[in-house]
Amino acid sequence: MKFGQVDNPEPIDFTIPRDHPDTAQALKAPSSDELEIRIGCAKWNKADLKNFYPRGTKDELAYYSTQFNSIELNATFYRLFPAATFENWRAATPDDFRFFPKLEQTISHFRRLKDVAEVVERNVANMSHLGEKLAMPFLQMRDDFAPKDFDRVATFAENWTYDAPLAMEFRHTNWYNDPAVSSKLYDLLEAHGITNVLVDTAGRRDLMHMRLTTPTAFVRWVGANDAESDRARLDDWVERIAKWKRAGLQRLYFFVHQNEEQESPALAAHFIERLNKKLRTAVPIPQTLKPKELF
Repeated sequence: MKFGQVDNPEPIDFTIPRDHPDTAQALKAPSSDELEIRIGCAKWNKADLKNFYPRGTKDELAYYSTQFNSIELNATFYRLFPAATFENWRAATPDDFRFFPKLEQTISHFRRLKDVAEVVERNVANMSHLGEKLAMPFLQMRDDFAPKDFDRVATFAENWTYDAPLAMEFRHTNWYNDPAVSSKLYDLLEAHGITNVLVDTAGRRDLMHMRLTTPTAFVRWVGANDAESDRARLDDWVERIAKWKRAGLQRLYFFVHQNEEQESPALAAHFIERLNKKLRTAVPIPQTLKPKELF
């Protein structure tokens, strides 16, 4: 994930901002003591995750799903896969595994939410073949998709009547920097039960709005390929998530990206280990391999 990449992360202030004042209200929904935790990478192909697959691994997804309980499925952004492919992915993974597919770029980038009902219907129809393993599809808008097209967002939100809950990510800075605009957006998302995606990446600190619109935290975290600062940043997220859990967080969907993806499993393992210790949870920790074991 190249989004927000910088040449030198050292000058960046990676401090997680304070929560938006209304996040507390979003977390007040009735909750149980159990927090659903899904942590994964964005891809499963071994061309990217080079320090992950044991020698001789043939079915990458099958192995990946023994190590992680979820995947942020970015491949679906680039093309609509046939229903049979989703059925195969469902069959290859354990019962408790979950998919978080990104809606097709035709919807978000080419048509920019205009006249997309039929395309959305095809996306959801095919994704539905994941069955109970379809968790939360998400929509990521273009960087230049601005608040002037708010009406398109409203129409899209109103027309999302599918069983699968939706998450949305906005990248134009004016969605967050103009209080009148951001308030209107957050109210819309809350009204329709749509989760507001948080993006933590070095070059776009303006996207750290820290505004949850449902009791779900959907975080797309991007490392800066700096071992020390990346792990420190993840440790800070553990503290914030613990705070949210005490306030009523029900679901955590946290996906680890890197500009060089081969480090993603190791960073995810670090994060899960620290989160388990802090929350006293037992999320399985993925195994990373020694150099001589690499595929």
